Amino acid sequence: MHETAFATNRRSQRIFHRMKLQALGRSHAGKKFREVCETMVVSAHGGLLMLRHEVDYDEMLVLVNPETQEEQECRIVFTGESGSKGIRVGVEFLTPAPHFWGIDFDAPRLSSEQQDQTHRTN
Repeated sequence: MHETAFATNRRSQRIFHRMKLQALGRSHAGKKFREVCETMVVSAHGGLLMLRHEVDYDEMLVLVNPETQEEQECRIVFTGESGSKGIRVGVEFLTPAPHFWGIDFDAPRLSSEQQDQTHRTN
């Protein structure tokens, strides 16, 4: 799995991490949905997902990690433009959950430049 960390003035480190999970919520039309979606970026406080269902800002979602069956309630804090793979949706956990993604956010990570150098030398 390809993971890259990047630093900003945020509450926790963000990491590029692709992972399939289940999302449960209500669509823009008010209908309940359940879908398998994929993450793009994750942090201890939330993440960026690709959803097929159109959702509204500030609505609630429940995410389910398929490996642990852990559920995490979150709020939609960003909705992007619709594309062929769905809509980019930013979510914030109601309570921080650094272990939900199965990643140790405190572990040192290689920058993308360091990863490129590692790949060139191997």
